[in-house]
This record gives sequence, C-alpha cells and structure tokens, in this order.
Amino acid sequence: MDAITIAKKAAGEKAASLVHTGMLVGLGTGSTAYWAIQKIGEMVKQGLHIQAVATSLASEKQAKELGIPITSFSEIQQLDIDIDGADEISEDLQIIKGGGGSLLREKIVAHASKKRVIVADERKYVKTLGKFPLPLEIVPFGWELVFKALQTLQGKPTLRTREDKPYITDNSNYIIDCSFGVIKDPVQLHQQLKAITGIVETGLFLNLQPTVIIAYENGEIKAI
Repeated sequence: MDAITIAKKAAGEKAASLVHTGMLVGLGTGSTAYWAIQKIGEMVKQGLHIQAVATSLASEKQAKELGIPITSFSEIQQLDIDIDGADEISEDLQIIKGGGGSLLREKIVAHASKKRVIVADERKYVKTLGKFPLPLEIVPFGWELVFKALQTLQGKPTLRTREDKPYITDNSNYIIDCSFGVIKDPVQLHQQLKAITGIVETGLFLNLQPTVIIAYENGEIKAI
C-alpha cells in the first residue's frame, strides 16, 4: 500500500469513528470513501446498528457485501451524517466532486444530511478551486448544445467516455468535464451553469459547512 493509499485509509477510518449506533448514514463514493465504508462494515460486524443510503450503485454493492443495512428516501427523510470524498477542497471549504461520476446522488445525499464529513488526502486541499476539471451531469438528448453553451462561457468541455462510448451515470445521464481555469466565484459559476438547459447538476458543492478530514502522507490527520 503506497503512502497516498495509507493516507486515504486513515482519513476514511477517522470519519467512520464519527458514526454511532442508531444513526442514518450517507455513504459516499470514491477511493477515500471506500475506506470509510470498509471501516463501518467492520463496526457493523462488531455490533454497530445503523441504516445507510449509498451515493452510487458501487458503494451500495460494497455496503451490502459488508452487511451494512441499506435504506432509501422512501423510508426516511433525513440522514444524521454523510461521509464522502472530494476532488478539490478550497481553503474556504468549497468543493468540487464528480470525478467518480456520482455527483448528482452525492449532492442529494449531502443536502439531506445534518452533518457532512468530507475525507481526502492532502493533494485535494487547494487554495482555490479550478485545477480539477468541473464535472457536470447532463441529459444525453441534445448534449451537443450544452457542449457549445459551455464553450461560450469560456469553458473547455470534454465529454467523458469509457471504452470509446459516452460514460453513463447511475442515473442514465452523461458527464461533461469542463475546465474553467481558476474559479474565482464558484457561486456565480454554479448559477450560470444551472441556467443552461440540459445540465442536471454541477460538481460544485458550495456552502455545505462540512467537517473536512485531510490525511497527509507523513501520517498526520487534520480536521478542519
């Protein structure tokens, strides 16, 4: 296990320690959230009683294999805690997510949670957002029009593909990854993007007031 993977594991396990019996828990998606789910699975085997909502089919499969009970929003209204990863976290705790392709479900779960915990390794903690291309979940019909609209916003869009075909999200949508350079005003950009018909959701997770757990290669863990 390399240093970055060890750091991700440490961050995920630290976040899992915030989960207690009786909680309704949001399970994130990605390489750091994976370790939180693994740890929660161990805790369930040791007697922890929780119910969880997963942000992706992959995380739901992992949770079920570990014996974590899964529920849905048809059964519950609100979650106590959501543990998820990030692709970028700025110093003022604004976030870009969606590199794993689950941004829409991740945002629904985040907004349905009383407490949001973001876990990441030190590479994801940046001064200002924008180095990581912003993922946008879009409907497949007319995606070319969205692509052109993004270019008029001075973005550099790329349709995400897998095996030379458009990447399909768990919601049967496409994803466009769009570079805007340094994002000085993420709130304004989010509003501009949401005004484009065909964009379902952006990967800008703003003003969530999260607890951020950063793991460093030297073994240090910081909660911000």
